[in-house]
Amino acid sequence: MANAVAKRTGATPRRLPYLLIAPAGLLMLGFIAYPMLSVLYYSLQNYNVTKPWRNGYAGFENFTRIFTDDPQFWDALAFSGKWVVTEVLLQLVLGVALALLVNQTFIGRGIARALVFSPWAVSGVLTTTIWMLLYNPSTGISRYLADAGIGTYGTSVLSDTGTVFWAAVLAELWRGVPFFAILILADLQSIPGDLYEAASVDGAGRARQFFHITLPHLKDAIVLSTLLRGVWEFNNVDLLYTLTGGGPAGQTTTLPLYVANTGINGHDFGYASALTTVAFVILLFCSILYLRLSKFGGDTK
Repeated sequence: MANAVAKRTGATPRRLPYLLIAPAGLLMLGFIAYPMLSVLYYSLQNYNVTKPWRNGYAGFENFTRIFTDDPQFWDALAFSGKWVVTEVLLQLVLGVALALLVNQTFIGRGIARALVFSPWAVSGVLTTTIWMLLYNPSTGISRYLADAGIGTYGTSVLSDTGTVFWAAVLAELWRGVPFFAILILADLQSIPGDLYEAASVDGAGRARQFFHITLPHLKDAIVLSTLLRGVWEFNNVDLLYTLTGGGPAGQTTTLPLYVANTGINGHDFGYASALTTVAFVILLFCSILYLRLSKFGGDTK
């Protein structure tokens, strides 16, 4: 009897942590698993609320349509790749530069850090509103540039296919750069100062210290932040949807925005679910490949 009680009391502490996290784990599983399974289910269906007589099991018909009979899918995927690479690279470079700057000791550093990080707290829709006012051809920057003899009056950078991409990139840079700056700054502060002192004694300049001390220590932070930001930029809908609506002429339509337009505007939820499934597989494959190639978590210090 005593042995049985001892066994029960000994087993309880081992099981207790799992019992405590079980409710939260089941809740998270429900919020994650149910939407994923629902999307997978509808991707195999013809489900268009405006054509209920066609609704029913479609098998892989939606996926066949994506790869063989939908040029807009390939255009959206190509623009998504261009958008992600451009945004992540520029945000990384500017974020590292800002982190290095605000990591220095100077008067008003706390205020400077607050100003640098503040755009990250602004929502995508509010960011769009700010930049739409700045790009307004009547009251925005273009009017003052025209007053200075640069450009012409009434020019809208958001309606010109030659400028709309970089106009959207600039707006997203303003919001996204602080994310990199925050993560990189946190990792910069963990680098021992003795390493820089020893390097200075050995005659290493700032450039050599950056490439041989700073960058190796920042490797994991850079890999993680670029991966997260790449996924977020791929899934970016709010800014592009409210800033350009995917236009002009579909020039700024990413794959998630194409999914949103197909499901919400076109009411074709079956095909939109298939597009979402394909996008998920692409993201999963690219993320795993990126982590493998970057050797994330390896000892590089």
